[in-house]
Parts: sequence; C-alpha cells; structure tokens
Amino acid sequence: MQANATITAAEIARLAGVGRAAVSNWRKRHADFPAPVGGTASSPEFDLIQVEQWLRAQGKLTETTTSDRLWRRLAPAGESPAAALAAVGTRLLALQRGQRPRRPADARLTPLIPDIDALADELGPQRAFDELWQRFSAPGPGRPFATPDNLADLMVGLASVGGGSVLDPAAGTGALLRAAVRADCTSAYGQELDEDLARLAGLWLALREVPGEVSVGDSMRADAFAGHTFDAVVCHPPFGATNWGDQELGHDPRWIVGTTPRTEPELAWVQHALAHLRAGGHAVLLMPPTVAGRRAGRRIRAELLRRGVLRAVVALPAGAAAPHGVPLHLWVLRRPAIDAPPPARTLLVDAAGGELAETGPRILAAWQAFSADTDIEEAGFAHAVPVIELLDEEVDLTPARRQPAVADEATGEQLVRTRERLAAVVGDLPALLPQVTPVPDEPEADFLTVAELVRSGAVQLLGPIRAASTDAVPVKDGEPAAGGPPVLTVPDVLDGSAPSGTDDGRLGQEIPLDVGDVVVPMIARQLTARVVTTSGALLGRNLYLLRPNPAVLDPWFLAGQLRTSANEKQASSLSGTLRFDIRRAQVRRLPLDAQRATGEAFRRLDAFESAIRQATSLGAELVQLTADGLARGTIRSDGALGRRLSD
Repeated sequence: MQANATITAAEIARLAGVGRAAVSNWRKRHADFPAPVGGTASSPEFDLIQVEQWLRAQGKLTETTTSDRLWRRLAPAGESPAAALAAVGTRLLALQRGQRPRRPADARLTPLIPDIDALADELGPQRAFDELWQRFSAPGPGRPFATPDNLADLMVGLASVGGGSVLDPAAGTGALLRAAVRADCTSAYGQELDEDLARLAGLWLALREVPGEVSVGDSMRADAFAGHTFDAVVCHPPFGATNWGDQELGHDPRWIVGTTPRTEPELAWVQHALAHLRAGGHAVLLMPPTVAGRRAGRRIRAELLRRGVLRAVVALPAGAAAPHGVPLHLWVLRRPAIDAPPPARTLLVDAAGGELAETGPRILAAWQAFSADTDIEEAGFAHAVPVIELLDEEVDLTPARRQPAVADEATGEQLVRTRERLAAVVGDLPALLPQVTPVPDEPEADFLTVAELVRSGAVQLLGPIRAASTDAVPVKDGEPAAGGPPVLTVPDVLDGSAPSGTDDGRLGQEIPLDVGDVVVPMIARQLTARVVTTSGALLGRNLYLLRPNPAVLDPWFLAGQLRTSANEKQASSLSGTLRFDIRRAQVRRLPLDAQRATGEAFRRLDAFESAIRQATSLGAELVQLTADGLARGTIRSDGALGRRLSD
C-alpha cells in the first residue's frame, strides 16, 4: 500500500455519482478542491481522505457502507490490493477463531482496524471477507484473471468432486477450489506461485473451515504434494509458458505417458494432474485449442488415448475465460484402475457456438450419459469417437474436426469453426515471435565448421543412409504398413511434420533418433535443419544426423546456425536442387549459456514458422469453404458488395 490511499478522477466521479466532466469542473471552480498528490498531468491521483472530506463538506458524498469505505482504502489507484486483503483476511480469521488478532505487519493498515472490526461485527468474519473478495475479484487494471464461476462450476461438475478430496495445482485466486467447495468436496488443496494469491485462497478455505491447504511455490519445479493423490484434480494452468522446467524435469516420475516435449507445457500440466489422481479419479483442465492438434504433442496425445486416460475433449464458446477471443477446450481425464481394459471410445463435444450459460448444462448432461455407457450421438455437438479412429497420423483431438456434419449447415458451421481456429492460430503469432534487438555494431565472431566440431567431440555426425533401396514406405491410415518403427523422411523434415515412413527392411541401416538430435536433408531446394523433440523413430535416407554433446553445444542453437543463408551457400553444390555437404557449414563459437539464450530464440522462431504453415493451411481451407458456400447459396455476404448484388 502507498503511505496514503489515492484515487483517480474517474474514481472520484464514481464515488460522488457524477460524470467525469463534473469532477473537472469542480477542480476549476473550487480553489479548495484537493490538489493532486501523484500520477501524471493527464491522469492525476488525489488523496482519498482529503477528497472524501471535501465531498462531504460540499454535500456531494452519499453515505457508503463499511465494506465500500474499507475497500477504497485497501485498493488505492495503481496498486494491487492482494497483500492488503490477505492481511485483512488474517485478522478476520483470528476474530472468527476467538483469538486476539496481531497488529498488522504493515503499519499503514493500522488506521483501518476499526473498520475491519466493525465489518466483522456487522456481517461476521466470513461474510466480511466475502464482501471484500467480491470487489477484489471484479475485473480491473492490475487484477489477476480468475476462472469465471460458471466455467469453474462446470469443471468441478465434470470432475465429480462431491464427497472427495480436490487438488488445484495452479490455484490462482482459488476460483476452482471455491467451486469445489460449492460442490461439496470434503477437502481442498492447492499450490500457487504468487504468495499473496496463495494466502488469499487459503484464507477463504480456512474461514469456511474446509480441511486442506494452499501452498506457495512452482508446482512443476517444486511439487508441494509429491507422492500424494486425490479424488479429483481441477486446473486452469498458465498457457504458453516457455520456462517451465523441462530441462530439470527430463526424467520426472510424473511423466507417466512419456517425457513431455519442451514446446508442450500444457501437456506437462496434464501429466502432473494425472500423477496426483487416485485410481478412478477424474481431472479436468482448461486448455488452449492448439494443444489438441500440435505436432509436438502427437505422441503424448496418442499415449493418453491408448491407455484410456483421456476421456473427453470439450470445445467451449469463445469468451468463456481469458483470453476471451479464443474458444478454449476442456480436457477430462480419468486415472484407470490397474489392469482395467482401456475404453474403446472418447467423447468429443463441440460447444463452440452459443453461450456457456446455455451450453454448460448440455455439456454436463452429455458427459454424464457417456460416463454411464449410454449411446451419445448429437450431430454437430457430441460424438463418442472410437479411439482407433483418433490414432491417425495427426492424433488431432479438435472436436469440430471429428463431428459428423449436419447436412443443412455443414458449410456454414465448418466455416465458422475454421475461422475461429485461424483466429486462434493468428492470435498466438505475436507471442511466438522471438523478441530481438538490433546490435548497433556487428560483433566480431569466431566460427567453427561442423567438421571441426566433429573432430573436437562437440557433435557426432551420423548418416546419411544411402542404401540402394527405395525410400521408406509411407504410413497408411496412421499405422506403418509393415508394422515396423516409424521413420523420419526428407519430406517430414522439410514440412516440420511427424515421421511418416516405416522400416520395412529396406533401409539397410537402423539409426534411432534421440531427443535433441539435429537432422538436415542432404538434397533439397533450401538448407533446412530440425531438432528432434520425440524419440522412437529411425533416421530415414538422405538425412544427416548431428548429435550434439549437450555439455558444450545446444541443439536449438546448432540447428539455427546451420539453416542460415550464409551456410546455404557455404555447404551447397550451387546447382538447381541443392546437394549439401553439412561438414562445410559454419557455427558461431559462443559460451553454452549464450548458446541456450540464442537457441531459445531459434526454438521460438521454429514454432512461429510452424504456426505460419498452419495459418496458411487454415486460410486456404477458409477460402475454399467461403467460395463453396457463396456459390451454393448456403452462406451470404453481409458486406456492402453483397447488398448491392441482392438489390
């Protein structure tokens, strides 16, 4: 808190029940109007107590409630009130327990003690905290985004939290834990990185005497509940985290279905939730829609399906939660009992249209029917899809792509969904683009060739395989034709796609790929280098494999250095279709820490490039759907041209 609580002109207008212009007039006409004590010339801030005294003397201040008066002093302009509200909650909890409250550690809270105690006497400690909590939870500058109550209630309903213990490993302000309490859970536990928010969530539970606790810390790196399991897990994890601990957690026991790729932080949260579930328990996580189809997560999604863990994916209406322009997904998981046969179907629900208040009960009813083994088939909304159909090359779990088309509105509905997916991908682009700054003077650089790196032991060079046999046989319907392991081919590397070939015995040599390997086509129109992010595939023909020593060389740094235009000239034969000798390519000499920083920028650039390709594909699909619909008359243009043509 500031030494004196302050208030903006807009807040003065709300306090007095007038327009902003009236406050400007008061400042001009009344010489005794309080002078600004902070802010800027265009947005001044005023001492709250001085303003209240002036308004009261002028007869312009209506009487306010104790909670309103207290809140204004707790939430001065430009400041987060979380710490102050936690201090108030601590005093209210002591009052509720009949204990003698300690004086606040922050002396600036001391003048507020009479109002805190008066509010506790008036409403009781629990309701007093709720009154202040409602104001804290209201959207506003500097306020944390909270999961909306209607969405939180849907999530705990899907997780069947009633009568059991609940964990939220990314508790935030505690919205999901509060929903779990409303749904009659027996105990509630959470973990939150922000200390003030964790205190607030824990105080809310304590004031209701709900067994449990909310711990402070990073759930990924410092799991406060390691080894503990719960009847249900609900979670709104952070989206798109780039520093979530993948390097420290490469062999973490929570990775039940395999090591989580660096670029799939949300799938790390999925596995974290799964690791904390008791057999038969459910987890529900709010996810960005891109997680359902990103290439890097294909292996994890496939394993979740094969083991019967992922039971449903629900596409929500746009605006259900922040970021409000993106139609988010809910993933429903179940920890299967040991030796239980995996279920044959997974429920996909497309509720992207409409409002959550209307579709929420319908989503819950579809899930309950599916859980009771009732046939569920609502065209255009809910579809129980055989797991075997989902285990294709993409393992794309986007509900809209798996729904049976409704004949009368197929083009229009598909167009809307494609446009939403395109908007979501385009919306992710700014966050994916690396933040770079031009260097005024080009620094002196020392370069080593790949051949020199090989001789020094910094990198191992394998391949290319050039057996006198045909290329790897393409995968058909998502399964290798000959049942062998998948093989990474040149087109896979050029397209940035998953391995699409198979070892049918004609490769002549088997070289398994490891995470962190760098692969480069020997023959291509452009020098391309890709980092391997999942293991289990074999090196295909006409590919170089560079395996860096992680103690001296970062793989993403290496791949980014190799793909430069300078190296394309340095390593190529300069013919029409380029043949590359990767040994001649040059790599800048940098310390490992600097390599990792630059490598992270190269990794983000790779993700940006992948998103651009996806946007291009979705854009082409959107153009075709629009053209088809306009030609058949199943959609119409709402633009000016459309109106003129119809006149």
